[in-house]
Formats: sequence, structure tokens, C-alpha cells
Amino acid sequence: MAAEIALLGVPSCAGTHGPGQEKAPAALRAAGLPERLAAAGWKVTDHGDLPVVPFRTDPARRTSQNLDRVVEVVEAVAVAVGGIVDAGALPLVMGGDCTVTLGVVAAQVARRPRTGLLYFDGDLDLSVPETTRSGVLDTMVLSHLLGEGAPELYRAGPRTPLLPASAIVAFGHEPAELGAPARERMARHGLRAHPCTEITAPGADPVSAARAAREELTAGHDGFLLHFDVDVIDSVDFPLANFPHFNEGLPLDVARDCLTELCSAAHLAGLVVTEVNPDRDPGGDLVRTLVDMVTGALESALDARERGA
Repeated sequence: MAAEIALLGVPSCAGTHGPGQEKAPAALRAAGLPERLAAAGWKVTDHGDLPVVPFRTDPARRTSQNLDRVVEVVEAVAVAVGGIVDAGALPLVMGGDCTVTLGVVAAQVARRPRTGLLYFDGDLDLSVPETTRSGVLDTMVLSHLLGEGAPELYRAGPRTPLLPASAIVAFGHEPAELGAPARERMARHGLRAHPCTEITAPGADPVSAARAAREELTAGHDGFLLHFDVDVIDSVDFPLANFPHFNEGLPLDVARDCLTELCSAAHLAGLVVTEVNPDRDPGGDLVRTLVDMVTGALESALDARERGA
């Protein structure tokens, strides 16, 4: 019997900077994602989309914008992903903004408390309402996972914190984007993080770095989730991210190779793809490239399952 992968779209802009990401699940399907996964050997079940949540600003709550709507999305994601996990399928969650990952983690740790998280993202998302300027909640995801920020979010799961720092490895962030409060939070929690500057330093081997980051989790946890924010890729190479990082991040080919390596484990418990904004890709070429990347990476995950690696 073929291993099953379950698609879930979360077309939400509740926690982000602007419109567009609500179109991502439809764009990924239109670019052939389900068919490509099936051709790679997966049994594919499409669970459709959760309700669309369009972008809006929230002048009444400037430091935690749209908190009520983000909490609703996180709770809905946790229920939907919980059903997927209970059915024995591998969830592939198509966001939407980064706060989607809070719901995926909540569902997973409710069933497998020793789950780890690889946070493959151009930012560490360690803001909190007290230190933010934008109030955009997808800049606060790791803080909420670690039990800081808005109580409505960091308590939106089966335990607080949802994950200890020992269960998280961050990979690919741009260190120049870190402010002093985020650096303090990172040091206080002892968060393991591998910046893009380390991964692409002269003489470095990005694939080996990705393998080492993955093995930090597979050694001590019963599976791991992979959060993949496309803004980890230099926007000069790949301007698909909702919040661009020009001349920062990983080159496209490096990001592709690292994504494949990060997925190359039998213990992969789910993949979340975030920050895809099809409005930045009128011709659809970038979305098709992303589908190539994701299907190639998940083909390596299937191979690892078959090998038991």
C-alpha cells in the first residue's frame, strides 16, 4: 500500500502584512502539485481548503493585529491536521501565513508529545507584542511556540509551551534581520539556529549543514515537522515570498538542495509551506518552480520511508 500524503489548504492572510497568500493553495494545485506527488509514488488525498481569511489591518489592536482571527485559524488547522494524523497520513499544509504552523504543531504534539520542529525560514519570528513595531503575528511564531507573546496564542494547544527550545532547530534565517530583543530571547531559550551566512560561508557544504540540522532532531524526537517559508530564498533569485528579502537568504539552488535533504528522513511528520504570494508571479513560473522543489523533496521523503532511513 502506498504511503499517503494529505493536502490541506489554509488560505489565510490573518497574520500577515498584506493580501495574496490566500491564493496560494489554489495556485499550487493549479500548478500540478497533487498530480506530481502521485507520480512520485504517494497516495494523495486532498482535504480541500479551510475558509478563506482575507487580509485586513486591525487599528484597534496595533501590537497583535487580528489576534482573534489568527487564533480561529490556528484552532481550525489543529482540528483538520489532527484528523489527518489520526488517519495515518502525512500532512502537507499549504499556507497562508506562518501562524498556520502553530496549529500544525498543536495537532502533532497532542498526539506525539516528542515531536520536533525544523524551522526553515528567512526570519526567526521571535518578536512579541511588547517589542514589535508592525504587530504582525507571523513575525512571532517561534515566540508563541516557546510560550511567550499573546496568551491566546501560546496557550492554543495541549500544553504551554507548545515546544521546548530543545525540540526546535532553526535553519536559514538572515541574522541581519534580528533585533536586540530577538537576540536576547534566542540566547535565553538556548535556541539552536543555523543562519544563512553559516550555511553559505566559504568552504561550507549546505547539504551537510541541512543533514546535521535534521539529525539534531531525529536523534531525540519521535518525528519532526518541517516549516518551509519561501522567504528563506533570496528574493532576487525567487521573488515569490509575501515579504521579500532582497540580497539576503539562500540562493535558489541551495535552498532546493537543503529542502530535499531536510525532507530525507523516514521520521518526517509533516510539511508546512508558507508565505507564497501568487500575486508576485503573474505568469506562474515561480509557483511551478516551487512545485518542482516540493515534489522533489517529498519524493526523497518517500524514498527514506521505503528504506527506513
